[in-house]
Amino acid sequence: MGLTDTEVRKAKAAEKAYRVSDSHSLYLWVTPSGGKLWRWAYNFDGKEKLMALGKYPAVTLALA
Repeated sequence: MGLTDTEVRKAKAAEKAYRVSDSHSLYLWVTPSGGKLWRWAYNFDGKEKLMALGKYPAVTLALA
């Protein structure tokens, strides 16, 4: 089951950065300063790669 916009808005900063997972390797990275960044993990040529999609709320859940 994927994330909802309400869950994204309620994600709060913690001592360490953490991820809030959606589906298909998309997740929201929540930083200790309270920043919320969309990231997508994928594999290419047998190596794990990471793509930054933008900062929430400029990049919405639907857009990410």
